[in-house]
Amino acid sequence: MTMQDPLADLLTRIRNAQQAKISDIEMPCSTTKVSVAKVLKEEGYIDDYSVSEVEKGKRSLNITLRYYEGKAVIEEIKRISSPGLRRYRSKDDIPVIRGGLGIIILSTNKGVMTDRAARAAGVGGELLCSVF
Repeated sequence: MTMQDPLADLLTRIRNAQQAKISDIEMPCSTTKVSVAKVLKEEGYIDDYSVSEVEKGKRSLNITLRYYEGKAVIEEIKRISSPGLRRYRSKDDIPVIRGGLGIIILSTNKGVMTDRAARAAGVGGELLCSVF
């Protein structure tokens, strides 16, 4: 059976692992998942990520979650755009999460980036998820 929404799968695995206090998670790899993991690492929400080859032609994404004093660093992570309802915004209409404390991850024509980076680059795009 094929996966309909790989990004929602990534976010759900992160939420479930944090509730169970698991530090390392492994999942099937995709380009979008790796791009989102890169942004999460740059912003300090996860410790590390790596891509390994499981079988010939099949890759696996491994993410090490970050905890501070026993609590997960990611308090809330939500999918904004979905396969059934894509949400696109121009650079002027990108929302701000909790007064700028959280981030929105966007897919733009210049790659996957945060809302702050998209505003600085002057581009809009598809709102993938919000992280706080």
